[in-house]
Amino acid sequence: MKQNFKKMATAARVLAADMVEQAKSGHPGAPLGMADIATVLYAKFLKFNPKCPHWFNRDRVVFSNGHASALVYALLHLSGYPQMTMDELKRFRQKGSLTPGHPEITTDGVDFSTGPLGQGMAGAVGMALAERMLNAEFGDELVNHKTYCFVGDGCLMEGISEEAISLAGVLNLKNLIVLWDDNTVTIDGHTDIVTKTDMKKRFEANGWQVLKCDGHNYKSIEKALKKAQKAKQPTMIDCKTTIGYGAGALANTPKVHGTPLGEMMSAFKENMKWTLPPFEVPEEIYKMWHACSEKGQKAHDKWLIMAQKNPNLMGRIKGDIPKDLTKALKELKKQFLKEQPNIATRKSGQIVLEKMLENMPALVGGSADLGASNLTKTAASKPVCAKNYEGNYINFGVREHAMGAMTNGIAAHGGFIPYASTFFVFSDYMRPALRMAAMMNLKELFIFTHDSIGVGEDGPTHQPIEHLTALRAIPNMRVFRPAGAVETLECYETAVQLEGPSCIVLSRQNLPTIRRDMSENLVQKGAYVVRSPLKKRQLTFVASGSEVSLAIQAFASLAEEGVDVAVVSVPCLDLFMQQPEKERENILGAAPRLFIEAGSSLSWYPLKREQDRILGLDTFGQSAPAKENFETFGFTKENVLKIAKKMMNKN
Repeated sequence: MKQNFKKMATAARVLAADMVEQAKSGHPGAPLGMADIATVLYAKFLKFNPKCPHWFNRDRVVFSNGHASALVYALLHLSGYPQMTMDELKRFRQKGSLTPGHPEITTDGVDFSTGPLGQGMAGAVGMALAERMLNAEFGDELVNHKTYCFVGDGCLMEGISEEAISLAGVLNLKNLIVLWDDNTVTIDGHTDIVTKTDMKKRFEANGWQVLKCDGHNYKSIEKALKKAQKAKQPTMIDCKTTIGYGAGALANTPKVHGTPLGEMMSAFKENMKWTLPPFEVPEEIYKMWHACSEKGQKAHDKWLIMAQKNPNLMGRIKGDIPKDLTKALKELKKQFLKEQPNIATRKSGQIVLEKMLENMPALVGGSADLGASNLTKTAASKPVCAKNYEGNYINFGVREHAMGAMTNGIAAHGGFIPYASTFFVFSDYMRPALRMAAMMNLKELFIFTHDSIGVGEDGPTHQPIEHLTALRAIPNMRVFRPAGAVETLECYETAVQLEGPSCIVLSRQNLPTIRRDMSENLVQKGAYVVRSPLKKRQLTFVASGSEVSLAIQAFASLAEEGVDVAVVSVPCLDLFMQQPEKERENILGAAPRLFIEAGSSLSWYPLKREQDRILGLDTFGQSAPAKENFETFGFTKENVLKIAKKMMNKN
């Protein structure tokens, strides 16, 4: 079937405009401007198979400028993705549709959820890195594909883009091709009011190949894409386009960015020479579009035969947990219980992570220039670099935001369970990426150390206060804060078994091992009684992390006085809140509760009753040795006992 790019692109443009018009909501500007580039990409270069949308060796496509979603859905419909029916296009931006306002990974053919500008750019870098690492492990026949990323002017203004561009250059990701929709228009006006950046020089300075094309000339687009296929470095193609192409007086103006064409719709269709009613496409054009995927379907069938002969690759794709890992963690748990180490949970985390890296090839990750402090660089860590992608440790540099989004990209690509690490206070720098991880339900680990005022002399700028509560507030994000070596192991073990992202929050200061016996994984339900009363509870201490050992100290003192107290450790409040209310109440008991945590008290209000108290921290910390900080803010055995006795006297 001979393809006519103009007819194909026009169909995509018109469908996108129809969708926005029907919804009376959306962004026609980018879809109309980018349709020619996308058409050439899908028709001539993209390796994909709509009949198997999750084919592992497909090319990945990321629309970082996710407001171009109408174009995404038009492309998926025209090229034959079964899920993307015409009815779905008509339901654009409506409740329950597969065509939400910005692309979501739950829609077949969408490789990455985008919308917040720049997230897709950094995610694409992560995807390209994942491909290079798997290619080094499994070879060209099984893993050999490209990542294409559409970006707009806004994506390239966001700071995260510079972090991602810089690291992609260092890693020399030749399989990454970025297509810049260079229309020089943003919502507030033309870009010259906010930037003078020479993008060519910017990308070249970071080690990229930069090409240029006329974004509305099919031969020019094809020539640039063809050259990019053979690149020895990441490529950025500057595609000069007109926002709202064909939309008459609205074209090349900020108005067309996010407003339906309205009265200009008839003029637009006249310019496109399109006479059919809304949501109608000639069969001839469907045939042209369906021909785009024929090559990919054959490649998929050939690949599948080879891949099924490689159980290691198939296991990685499925996300299997190696049996050797389960065995190794069990032995390490025995060791912790025997030795009862008094070490920081960042240190016990390093020991656990090393054991996991030795027994789990899918585990890869790194730190934002803090490997020696986070202790996420282990004896089993092998650095990844441009000359050797076979490692498992990524030096992200001081780039927390891009690190988070790149980790999302690695997880979304598949074949890996990635981790990223930094100081807990700097989770603020990667919050949008954490939120997107939760929204995409990606299995990955965010490891945060220096979890409280125990940071000490570095002072309040480095002491997290509200961060536990803030991360717990993200839907679908599990936040673990272990109290000692055994809990740390169980937090890691739980995190890699469950779907979705997890934050593991670890201490700088040494903590005793609070567990005494080789029980089952007690972290899985989020909380458990770590010290039981002899008879009937008179009081319950509820704590997480470093404050559990503090609660145990107070428990011992009260026990000597004949007061029956229970200590409940809550390594994961999120998992605990998912338990049935009856089970939660059994663990917490009916007696008054004192919640103890060196952070914002807000987390505990859902469990607090009138007779309960919270010992939290609702002010910033101070620059002083850790011991003095805990004394200043009341996290001492003496103060816990004082509060406890007041509570019991009142009850």
